[in-house]
This record gives sequence, C-alpha cells and structure tokens, in this order.
Amino acid sequence: MRVAALVIALMTMIAGIEAQVTKKSFGKTPDGKNVDIYTLKTDALEADIIAYGGIIQSLKVPDKAGTSADVVLGFDSLDGYTSGNKAFFGALIGRYGNRIAGGQFTLDGRAYQIPKNDGPNALHGGPRGFDKVVWSAKPIAHGVELTYVSPDGDQGFPGTLTAIVRYTLVGKELKIEYNATTDKDTVVNLTNHSYFNLSGQGKGDILAHQVQIHASRYTPVDDSLIPTGELAPVEGTPFDFRKPTAVGARINDDNDQLKKGHGYDHNWVLDSAGKLSPAAEVYDSSSGRVLEVLSDQPGVQFYTGNFLDGSITGKDGKVYGHRAALCLETQHFRDSPNHRKFPSTELKPGQKYHTVTVFRFSTR
Repeated sequence: MRVAALVIALMTMIAGIEAQVTKKSFGKTPDGKNVDIYTLKTDALEADIIAYGGIIQSLKVPDKAGTSADVVLGFDSLDGYTSGNKAFFGALIGRYGNRIAGGQFTLDGRAYQIPKNDGPNALHGGPRGFDKVVWSAKPIAHGVELTYVSPDGDQGFPGTLTAIVRYTLVGKELKIEYNATTDKDTVVNLTNHSYFNLSGQGKGDILAHQVQIHASRYTPVDDSLIPTGELAPVEGTPFDFRKPTAVGARINDDNDQLKKGHGYDHNWVLDSAGKLSPAAEVYDSSSGRVLEVLSDQPGVQFYTGNFLDGSITGKDGKVYGHRAALCLETQHFRDSPNHRKFPSTELKPGQKYHTVTVFRFSTR
C-alpha cells in the first residue's frame, strides 16, 4: 500500500510539472495561411506560442501571492502581429539577430548584401526575417516544435537554412532550443525577442526592476548602434550590472553610450560563454517575481524599451509607454560577420547550429 501510494504521489507530482499541450486556430495571415496557437500549461506556468513568427504571445506567471499575470508584451490577435510588429514582440529572430553594418558582410571571399531596414543597417535578418513567416508546427512532449526552411538567397543570405526551434515547458522553466543546418557556408544568429514586465504586461515601466547580468565586459557602439569592436570593461560605468541594480538607477546618466542607445541597448559579453549557465536575473519587488535567464551563448542584448512611446496598444487594450518592458536576447554579438575578433557566427554544411536558452521563474 505504501509503495502504491508513493507511486500515485510521484505520478501526480510529475503531472503537475510536465506541460499539457493544446492547439487551436489563431487566425489567418493576409495571404490566407492558417496560424495555430499552442498552449503549454503546467501547474505553475502557461505559455502561448503562435506559428507566425514563432512568437511567445503570452506567458502567465504567478506572483508571490499565487496570482498569475501575463508578463510579456504583445497583441490579442494575429492582425496585431501581421500588420507591423515593428517592436518584434515575442518573435523568433533570424537569420541574423541584431544589426549588420550596412547590411553587408563577406564570406569565403564573396560579398553579400542584406536589405537595409534600420537606417543604414540590416536589423534582425532584413525586412522579412523569421519573425514574419509562418513556421511549420507540431506538438511534442511538453511543448511545440517549429520548423522553417529559408531558401538560398533569402533576404540575401547564402545557403538553404533549415531551422528547427523547440519550446518546452517543465515546471517553472520555459526552454528554447535552437537548431539549424545549411547546404552552403552561411551566417546564423537566432534568438527570441520577448519583452518582459514582471509586474504584468501594460502595468507601468520597468525602471524599478532589479537586473543582474553576469558579464564583466560589453561591446560599445557607434552612432548607428554598430559595435566599435572594443570589448570594454563594465567596471566604473553605468553598464556594471554584476550586482543587482535597478534599471532606472543610472539609465539617464550623462554617458555617451547611453545617449547613443537612448538607454540600454547593448550587448554584454557573458563570462560563462559556451556552457549553459545563468546569464541574467530580473527581480520585481512589487510582485515578487524573479526571472532567471540561462544560456550557452556568448552574449546577451539588454534592451530597455527605449523606443516604446505610447503609440502601440497591446493586449487587453494596454498602451505600451516608454520603457514598458525589457528584453534579454541571448545571442552572438551584433555585426559579428564584420568583426574577426568576435565569436564566429559562420555555419558550414555538415555542421549543426545548436543553442539553448531557459527562462526560469520563481518568487521571493
């Protein structure tokens, strides 16, 4: 009897930790493609993933009192995303996350041009990046698997790239596993562009959120937010988040880099690059929610919603004002194809691109 009771208790515990996965239609794109939404749900968290852009549409997390709230920015309907998701809310980003200077890079002695969509530069893979396509989707254990085949020459990038991204939810962890292969030498840098407000989406700004980033260096940028190539120490600067610090504590300091980014919009060089380790942590004292970001990537882009200006109305009719959320995009450094001293983003036939990011939630 005792053994049977123990088995039942363990099965109940596992059932609460492992995600239930359901699917329903989320609408159609302007060209008539059906887009499904997958709900991943455990006793602790609930995540909604849509096949369009591989977007995290909703992420419900309990506070210290046990009350759940959606902590990511976005839209209630597919139209909000297809009609111009200029902020890239929740999206999978590719082929190349972040900026490429002039949209140009050279690979194997050949020059490639990506269409410019951010002033003089290419941003997040060009005007039709992976955030603007419908991924093939299927349910898997604890989650959903998304696949997109980007043809040779797509947005100017060489090689047919097959990208497979898996979202899985276990307990209080949402895991993103990125995979890619190519048939020609190419460059690839995949990430997720979720905007977090741990008080709840649309509930004020994130200036009081405490942020810690496990990095002793960062990459300064020029006037168009392209890295200078320097790996600068954070010590003695507003970029030192090695100890938990409020986002708003130094964001308006008289600092040239903060002026260039209109706040924080920079890449931090992670101390633990190459192994799955804590990269950053965010704490909101009002709700008690804690977000820990784990990654094996060399960098994390910390962005403080500097270009949100109240012109976007999101979920539940919430207006997203200045610094209404923050992003922690685990990735390679921006413009790496043009900086030989940066970790390489090249992918060759026969190689497998594989990287993991985990969003782990708790309360205190």
